[in-house]
Amino acid sequence: MTQDNEQGLTEHSKEVIRQFLTFTIADEHFGMELHQTREIIEYAGITQVPLMPQFLCGVINLRGEVVPVIDLSVRLGREPITIHKRTCVIVVELHSFEQHCILGLLADSVNEVIELPASDIEDAPAFGAKIRSEFILGIAKSAEDFIVLLDAEKTLSPIELAHLVEAELEQNDAQ
Repeated sequence: MTQDNEQGLTEHSKEVIRQFLTFTIADEHFGMELHQTREIIEYAGITQVPLMPQFLCGVINLRGEVVPVIDLSVRLGREPITIHKRTCVIVVELHSFEQHCILGLLADSVNEVIELPASDIEDAPAFGAKIRSEFILGIAKSAEDFIVLLDAEKTLSPIELAHLVEAELEQNDAQ
């Protein structure tokens, strides 16, 4: 066996393991890659900003840094999250070709960090997911349910979010 063949077998036998932070929104389980998560904080109120779209709840002061908070439920086309004692803010840090940004995501609760080999992640369904397909990185099966793995770069694209805010402001100006 040549050295190239041995290396190819070794690379093939190594499967990439990815870590995901799992959380719940309205009894549905979601996951986001752990490396994009900066921290999780207990919900302690949000300062609302007037004339913002419904998905943008407001801002929080995170150690002197103003962080916009997005209601992920609304962003995914669902009803706004009802605040309760397990409600939390997942602070994510995104580095994309567009820009670097820090956002807070409102979630009903955070569950756990799971490790998944790439082979355990199924492709997003082409239809019937009730979520824009480009937001879905894949589907993973947990012990009892499926976990929708979100593509944070696409779900929280700063350029798309900015366009949605501008559209809301233009709509408010027209009224």
